[in-house]
Amino acid sequence: MNAKKARGSAARRIGLAAGVLLLALAPAASLVLAQSRDSFDDEAINYIQSQPTDAVSRLQKQLDAGAARLRSSGEQGYLAAVLQQLKVPSSSQVLVYSKTSFQSSHISPITPRALYFNDDVYVGWVQGGPVVEISSADPQLGAVFYTLSQDRTEPQKFKRQTYECLSCHSSTLTRTVPGHIVRSVYPGRDGMPVLSAGSFVTTDESPVAERWGGWYVTGKHGRQYHMGNITVKDEAQAETLDRSAGANITDLRRYFDTSAYLTPHSDLVALMVLQHQTHLHNLITRASYETRKALHYEQALNRELNRGANYRSDSTVSRIRSVAEPLVRGLLFSGEAKLEGPASGTSGFAAEFAARGPWDPQKRSLRQFDLKERLFRYPCSYLIYSEAFDALPNEAKEYVYRRLNEVLTATQPPKEYAHLTPADRDAIHQILRDTQPEFAAWLTQHAKATN
Repeated sequence: MNAKKARGSAARRIGLAAGVLLLALAPAASLVLAQSRDSFDDEAINYIQSQPTDAVSRLQKQLDAGAARLRSSGEQGYLAAVLQQLKVPSSSQVLVYSKTSFQSSHISPITPRALYFNDDVYVGWVQGGPVVEISSADPQLGAVFYTLSQDRTEPQKFKRQTYECLSCHSSTLTRTVPGHIVRSVYPGRDGMPVLSAGSFVTTDESPVAERWGGWYVTGKHGRQYHMGNITVKDEAQAETLDRSAGANITDLRRYFDTSAYLTPHSDLVALMVLQHQTHLHNLITRASYETRKALHYEQALNRELNRGANYRSDSTVSRIRSVAEPLVRGLLFSGEAKLEGPASGTSGFAAEFAARGPWDPQKRSLRQFDLKERLFRYPCSYLIYSEAFDALPNEAKEYVYRRLNEVLTATQPPKEYAHLTPADRDAIHQILRDTQPEFAAWLTQHAKATN
């Protein structure tokens, strides 16, 4: 079976998460929730009982102390205020019209759900919906889910959601950790997914032809046809979708009234960044969870066997390597699907995103785009600067830094990194050395240890 189709088949068995945020608990998902509960209920993790330290929880403390206040405005309610407080740019807006959210009764091709994001936070809004949806990448817990009531008479309270969201957002689709999902479906004319046709989990490894089913896409991309901007006309032949009909769309007014939204865009570049970022967040969370669980287990075993507290067994080292190596591959875009020509968005997202830096002395940044053959000019993820990456256990980061250095300085890198030219590897190594202080410190320590 085709690997992408296999993932699509698995996805159909557990639910409908085509967006990035909250989902209702479905009976079909209960088994997956039970199977993945060990990942987040483990004593080393304690996801449910632990207090988040993410951007949303910090904002809630400000609200409780009266140091911040959310202003409700028009039909969008608290949306603009939430984005402002969490520093989420409106240019990141992407629109999904498949009925795949727990607020699905409000979603259709003429009333799509809007999603906004920065490096750490995802915000969702639907027309007429009772709540704003928020998901945050907590440094210790991974994805943490919240809702904020749009009722102005209620206290301004971000309410944490757990099992209802984890029914789909802690499954094989998220590598069995609390995470995020970008899905591509075959949407019917009313936005309901045609599940018999399958679906795809979308990452930067996905072929363009399998991306964005059920999403609006604004931008130019030549003859690289995707699944966005169209609906299935004949459900019996859903897989024969005419992808050319939704290609190179720059104005969505032909589909719905865009004036109801903060911007008229569903930017192609923002979508590409979103699919990379959700994938990396899940890899970071998995590396964090599994490393902490391995170390916790070994600490108990060391006490039981009267071994030194710092003893590391081959088994523990192997467990850490098994989750840290996929993270290295993700950071370096191993397996990224190549673009077949230039691509561009329609909003100011690309320029705003790239301007954030940080920059090395040669004015190079990991946020600079390529958009001709690949997403970024220098293929190393900007999430290496994120709070989630910073919070990785030292043992995991030690492995990641060592492998990054090995790959980027190798005369002949492993085949998984053959997509990186010598110039790519040299530039990435220099950028990291000059902009990632912890990596620079590791390089200095490594140099001393080997001399």
